[in-house]
Amino acid sequence: MKVSVLGATGYAGAELLRLLYSHPEAQVVHITSESHTGEKIDSLYPHLSGLYNMQLESMKEIESIGRDSDFVFIGLPHGHAMKVGQELENLPVRIIDLGADYRFDDTEVYEAWYHVPHTHKDAPRVYGLAELYRDKIRDAKIIGNAGCFTTASILALAPLAKEHLIEVNTIIVDAKSGVSGAGRGAKVPNHFPELYDNFRAYNACKHRHTPEIEQAMTDLSGEETIINFTPHLVPMSRGILSTCYATLKPGVTTEMVNEAFDKLYGEEHFIRLRGLGAYPSTKEVRGSNYCDLGWHVDERTKRVIVMSAIDNLVKGAAGQAVQNFNIACGFDEKTGLDMVPMYP
Repeated sequence: MKVSVLGATGYAGAELLRLLYSHPEAQVVHITSESHTGEKIDSLYPHLSGLYNMQLESMKEIESIGRDSDFVFIGLPHGHAMKVGQELENLPVRIIDLGADYRFDDTEVYEAWYHVPHTHKDAPRVYGLAELYRDKIRDAKIIGNAGCFTTASILALAPLAKEHLIEVNTIIVDAKSGVSGAGRGAKVPNHFPELYDNFRAYNACKHRHTPEIEQAMTDLSGEETIINFTPHLVPMSRGILSTCYATLKPGVTTEMVNEAFDKLYGEEHFIRLRGLGAYPSTKEVRGSNYCDLGWHVDERTKRVIVMSAIDNLVKGAAGQAVQNFNIACGFDEKTGLDMVPMYP
């Protein structure tokens, strides 16, 4: 399959190139960057030297790129993918957007949280969280790749919401991310002296991944859901650890919680059920497409605590996109992704 990567110089774009290089069914034909047009990708990312001797193009030729591609991966900030989607909507090329533009069923929710008008409201899109929506992903024209915090948190909570074991409006998500999740652009809070030996929360009550988690919980449980989500930044480059809390419904037992996870994920390759009492960690999934899950039931407070660990650049971004690509093409989902995590 001929694939192109728009926004190839961001961390997610570069990670996508790393994964696609080892994919036996994908040929990267175009890569773009508006800020580095004309430069070679390996001059910006030397780890790709000898692997990609490609020049970065401009998106001004997007129709030509679309005609030459079977799939276009979009690794651009929110607000940019919609224009691409509109310009390519009459071509047979399919789109996987790693940004937020096509993640929401209700575009008014997108506009309220992202503060830009949604200009492609009628786009034929599906939500790209592979383990939960693969039947819809198979034939989708546009796949809105799930976000990083959302992937970790939704996968942690999905079995409980789907089996109606929790009071969904009691959900609290406390998640920590490595700094690569903030992007490659220079920002004072991410400057080494600010970040090193430091640990802080940010965007409490207003992080844009909040409505994405709520949308999935509402869909899975059938109950309108409002959650509390607080993200944190930790001084590491990769990884997300999401700790999710919820009150159990009356009569729910530990055995029912265990069975819910096994029922939904027992056959899933990329979901590793570490089980009751486990403590997943980010280093155990680093560089891989795995999501490790462990859970605890607090009999005293009648709450369940689920811990989820992913690599934010792989399962939380580029790996998820390749997994969606595999589903959409009818390939084995593990193709190009079946690597062992890096340790230590």
